[in-house]
Amino acid sequence: MSVVKSKRSMSSLEFFHNAILLRKDITKLLMRDFGVKTFHRNIHFVADVHDFEKEDAEVVQQIFDKYDLDRCFVDEFPMWLLDKERIYFMDILRSLFKNIVKANSIYPVNMNEYYERRNYQNSAIGDCEDLLQEMQYILTIMPVNAEKYMKYVEMIEKEIALLKGWRKSDNKIVARLKK
Repeated sequence: MSVVKSKRSMSSLEFFHNAILLRKDITKLLMRDFGVKTFHRNIHFVADVHDFEKEDAEVVQQIFDKYDLDRCFVDEFPMWLLDKERIYFMDILRSLFKNIVKANSIYPVNMNEYYERRNYQNSAIGDCEDLLQEMQYILTIMPVNAEKYMKYVEMIEKEIALLKGWRKSDNKIVARLKK
């Protein structure tokens, strides 16, 4: 028998499910180059896409020249920067998952294991903070719409809250261990 959705409690692994969604959504953002338009506006791009005849291509080239449309968006920010940031984001996301999985794999039976688990939880929270800081950095250096990034910021903040809740729930384990 199922429980009505509004009456359901939060899953004990909600932090893990949210981390999966976070990683998937940010990976999609990275595949779109952070939402930056990197296409080239030049005659060669138009000719390849529309298979123009030579005479038409000359007319379009004159229009491009007249209105200075040969300029390329990529010149405004180098591709190496996008590549470096993409790699850095992927490394942070990978670290986040490693820390969550390692922390979740430890069921403390003594205080040393408890502290080890807590360190992994703290590292996962730190990874989320790194993601937030890197998002802020991207917003300051690239011409992207900040409103579109709010979805990711909210997901990261939710993940931080879930991880802190998970860490706080471990206080019950400490009480048990101290007995």
